Amino acid sequence: MRWFEIALVVLTLFTGLVWLLDKLVLAKRRAARQGLLDDGKEPVVVDYSKAFFPVLAVVLILRSFVAEPFRIPSNSMMPTLLTGDFILVNKFTYGLRLPINNHKFIALGEPQRGDVVVFRPPHHPEQDWIKRVVGLPGDRVSYHDNQVTVNGQLLPYAPVGVYQGKGNGAEMTGAEELREDLLGREHSVLERTNMPYLDQGEGEWVVPPGHYFVMGDNRDNSEDSRYWGFLPEENLRGKAFLIWMNIDGGVDTSRIGTRIK
Repeated sequence: MRWFEIALVVLTLFTGLVWLLDKLVLAKRRAARQGLLDDGKEPVVVDYSKAFFPVLAVVLILRSFVAEPFRIPSNSMMPTLLTGDFILVNKFTYGLRLPINNHKFIALGEPQRGDVVVFRPPHHPEQDWIKRVVGLPGDRVSYHDNQVTVNGQLLPYAPVGVYQGKGNGAEMTGAEELREDLLGREHSVLERTNMPYLDQGEGEWVVPPGHYFVMGDNRDNSEDSRYWGFLPEENLRGKAFLIWMNIDGGVDTSRIGTRIK
């Protein structure tokens, strides 16, 4: 929602400038004319700017540098995240970035394998996507026969059972849920083992410097690095860490407060 980000920055700057101009110049002029031709009342624009500027400034700071809400629009991260999940994204874990252009001006950390990250994909720079980091710069990643290999090490999988979806996720009912051990970080993935196997998305990749290899947990229903390439570091938006609401045909209170792993 870059339009919202742009609108928030513009309104914050405008109301802030009006408030500052009034404090330094306009208020003194009104005081000097009061009782002559002016009743001393503040213009409507000044009144509204002084009222809204503090609120807009706080929202801009929190949203840009602390945490930002996002809504999951698809099933690509099932079963970790469901369509309708509202999540919070940590905006400072990987460094502080300017709003709108996303330029990082303070480096604080880098993504680790297993992190769930929000980013703007190179081929859709106006959209916000969410996937899991599988490969770091320099890693050799391969995907064959529904299995991931990182630097020659085949990731182990433990069966959980047959997945039962609900709401928009009902389409994945019957898929096999597995616990994938991503070199020390476990998470659940879905695989359609009950359907004819297709070799879409198979291959081997070496992650270049300054880039990451990302995949969705719903392996047969995710448009990710297997198809469009590597994620540039400068496209990162933050790290997902909490589900604060789920609305998919009704509020699912069982998911509220769930930590994202």
